[in-house]
Amino acid sequence: MAPAVVFVDGRFVDKHKAVVSVFDHGLLYGDGVFEGIRAYGGSVFRLNEHMKRLYDSAKYIHLSIPLSRHEFTEAVLETLRKNRLKDAYIRVVVTRGAGDLGVDPSLCKHPTVFIIAEPMTTALGPKEPRSVRLIIASLRRDAVDSTSHEIKSLNYLNTILAKIEAKNAGVDDAIFLDHRGFVSEASVTNVFIVKEGKVATPSSAAGILHGITRQRLIRLCSDLAIEVEERDVTPFELVTADEAFLAGTKSEILAVESVGGTRIGIASPGPLTKRIYAEFCKAVLRPEEGTPIYEAESVSV
Repeated sequence: MAPAVVFVDGRFVDKHKAVVSVFDHGLLYGDGVFEGIRAYGGSVFRLNEHMKRLYDSAKYIHLSIPLSRHEFTEAVLETLRKNRLKDAYIRVVVTRGAGDLGVDPSLCKHPTVFIIAEPMTTALGPKEPRSVRLIIASLRRDAVDSTSHEIKSLNYLNTILAKIEAKNAGVDDAIFLDHRGFVSEASVTNVFIVKEGKVATPSSAAGILHGITRQRLIRLCSDLAIEVEERDVTPFELVTADEAFLAGTKSEILAVESVGGTRIGIASPGPLTKRIYAEFCKAVLRPEEGTPIYEAESVSV
């Protein structure tokens, strides 16, 4: 069942009446930040980490969020309660707010905050990850000294253009290289490669988003005694890997079948990818991994 209400600036409104101003700078200029968050079985997965990243992104662009982290956490949980959801995808957005047609952020006096929650369950369903075909995008990921994707901002034009290129090529997604030519990330997911039983993933130097799922998988690999390294990854290493997979909050884990028409490994998904996926599906349901939606009136952050 579709969600009935959306949180908008402190009020819950019918989803069909949830609106923002056409003068909102989030709409006009992509001036704002957001988070995509998942709830599994009545618990919000890694909610504190998502909240921290939201506030870090806002800090970098000098955007003052008009809620404390505790208040924002409660607003997320209450949005889920109002919609009676246990398994959901949650979109949290903070924009600069309404101003005028100038780009000056000081023209916006009050930031806009809204939270959308939709029913969604995938990790608890398929027994193995879906496989995807990729290309390497012709345009590069924004550099860390530019509009860095370390900021989870509303400006996704770089990503959208690569997605269009992938669709035009008849594949599922595109891999970005950074300004140096090293592998960065896919359009909305982090990249992992497997070679001789060892896992590697691009480091912060490649302009990646610091993925919450990425970080959890790094720790999961460590728990499974799988060697994992954060480092520069070349396109050659990606294409000649034994396995490769993508990871993100909404996508969870996706096995890479091919890159630019070249098959990755012998089978997709590969054995280590399937093992990691299976362990991740268990992890998302552990009580210590999430914040209860219905069992606590208040949550400390």
